[in-house]
Amino acid sequence: MEAQETIRARGHPLVLGTHPTTFEVTAEDHLTINGNCIIGIAADKGCLGLAPAFKSVLAHDEAVLVTRIDCGGVVAEIRSRGSSQMMLNHPADLVWRKSTFVCGRTIGILSDAVALTLPRDLISNLVSGNEMIVTLTAARPD
Repeated sequence: MEAQETIRARGHPLVLGTHPTTFEVTAEDHLTINGNCIIGIAADKGCLGLAPAFKSVLAHDEAVLVTRIDCGGVVAEIRSRGSSQMMLNHPADLVWRKSTFVCGRTIGILSDAVALTLPRDLISNLVSGNEMIVTLTAARPD
């Protein structure tokens, strides 16, 4: 079973990409220097806006999430896991985590990349305020 979502967001001059355990995309349209995990703002949806079919696939302990981030021709692909504990109900935020912590903002756990390890040329494109396209593909056994 597989489901896909596409999210459009943009970078911001204050994108730092230095958080060692997470990265985040938010529907909020502002960013402060404290948001070192946030790589994209003004997203067209948060966790709450994801399709029910997508949430159903992802909210499973055997689910795998592949996130493809494309900004200015630089592409990063991140592999994460889903969880039956996922609520996916935050209206603005989507957070990928290295840990297994789950809350309403969590879209991926045990992620193989975080803000600090994303390609620096991707972060540079985001600092320039470029648009980013985030393609989420969730899959799990039937």
